[in-house]
Amino acid sequence: IIEHEFAKVGAYNPIGGMGVMMFGPTLLEYGDERQKLEHIPPICRGEIRWCQGYSEPNAGSDLANLQTFAVDKGDHYLVNGQKTWTSGGQWADKCFAIVRTDRSDKHKGISFMLIDMDAPGVEVRPITMISGTSPFCETFFTDVKVPKENLVGKEGQGWTIGKRLLQHERTNISGGGRLAGMMGQSLGDIAKKYCETGGDGALVNKVLRDKIADLEIRWNSFLLTARRAVEESKAQGGVSEISSVLKKVGTKLAQDRSELLIEIRGFQGLGWEGDEFGDAELEDVRGWLFGKAATIYGGSTEVQNNIIAKRVLGMLDHQ
Repeated sequence: IIEHEFAKVGAYNPIGGMGVMMFGPTLLEYGDERQKLEHIPPICRGEIRWCQGYSEPNAGSDLANLQTFAVDKGDHYLVNGQKTWTSGGQWADKCFAIVRTDRSDKHKGISFMLIDMDAPGVEVRPITMISGTSPFCETFFTDVKVPKENLVGKEGQGWTIGKRLLQHERTNISGGGRLAGMMGQSLGDIAKKYCETGGDGALVNKVLRDKIADLEIRWNSFLLTARRAVEESKAQGGVSEISSVLKKVGTKLAQDRSELLIEIRGFQGLGWEGDEFGDAELEDVRGWLFGKAATIYGGSTEVQNNIIAKRVLGMLDHQ
């Protein structure tokens, strides 16, 4: 509720980030007491920035194909490999990562580790996106020493822990602050600034009016569904596979809104730079372009469809 109210007035909520939304809740479930005492307080105080070391050049939707390898050296691991699409990697202090500790089993050979981003051998290269920003990075690990105490859970438990964290990520992407911030001001109010209105203040373009009404109805229905799902998850002790439903629907709604916003503004909705465009117009164009990634990061829509079919609907592979 707080996130949505902030979004209505364009206010930024400083409480967020991967530590709060994703890693913290996962560590509370799978970390040992020493790890909780070390990491949870700084996360709550906003002192540490975390990034995510999951995807690799050959391990995107097939995440379990990851090849970044950690060799057991006694009191530490030696990590070598590459991660990509590391959100905020250039600003992060630490990285929670899934790495391979055993090549004999695709899923059971994965472990969950915490890596200092300032450790020798860590190199971060920002990736410039079509939106003009560089929120994602390539991250290279070359003989990076990771203390044994930075292993979360047991060796081989990384796939289970990593999937749990993704449920938290998908829930926050869909029903949390990120999407609420995308929605912001009412499209109806924005349209009245750019489109012709009648004497009653309603938009003259009935087709556009219907499109706006349809989106607002779908969005508010989604919000109610997301709120109910979150409350049910809390009652059951945590997030669940329903996060895939929320992620699939919520990210598509955000993309639909961005497309409709461009249509409402006409030529003013296509600006990249120049004094003839307002800050909000330029920001929304970049948001429209960046939003294309929303149905990919956190698990693509196709991956969510598979999870929904198997875990929610109980369908078999041949169905």
